[in-house]
Amino acid sequence: MTLLAPSILSADFSRLGEEIHAVEQAGVDLLHVDVMDGHFVPNLTIGPPVVRSIRKVTRLRLDVHLMIDNADQFIEAFADAGADMISVHVEACPHLHRTVTSIKSKGLKAGVVLNPATTLSSLDEILSEADYVLLMSVNPGWGGQTFIPQVWDKIAGLRRLIALRGLPALIEVDGGVTQENAAPLAAAGADILVAGNSIFGGGDSRTAASEMLAALKSAG
Repeated sequence: MTLLAPSILSADFSRLGEEIHAVEQAGVDLLHVDVMDGHFVPNLTIGPPVVRSIRKVTRLRLDVHLMIDNADQFIEAFADAGADMISVHVEACPHLHRTVTSIKSKGLKAGVVLNPATTLSSLDEILSEADYVLLMSVNPGWGGQTFIPQVWDKIAGLRRLIALRGLPALIEVDGGVTQENAAPLAAAGADILVAGNSIFGGGDSRTAASEMLAALKSAG
């Protein structure tokens, strides 16, 4: 079944532990942690100390998404803080193979991320090394944006490419994921869905996560 990864970017940070426990009780498998540096994307969020604090209150896998320049400098810090998965942007890593290798050397799953306007051809030389590919379905930097329709074809294209090359890489989709499009996204080939505002934006994150998990289960 497609996995659900609630994004804490949309959570209430004044009660972050409670928010995490709520989605944990709903049965999610992992948490998505958006790290932004104010340079690669126009927003500034969190660093390793917050990841370390989250690690203390949950056993869920932590899926850390680095929307930052100079990602290589921070991989060890996020690994030490408790990340289980780290993804980096194709657009921000000039030596992508080295970065992915560094992540995997820490015993973590390594992902590569494509912005909406970045073509699948940028994966040609790295797809065989990646544990997962994160397709951004909004332009990164802010939560609560609307899903970009062109990404539907990108998901299908990536699914075909992975199958053609016989690779185990998973497909993760992040941005504009809602109760309405979650099941169709799973049917299109997404293995992991990141949902922020649709989980934490309504005040009852446990119910929202439970309903989305039910929709994903019904999608097979």
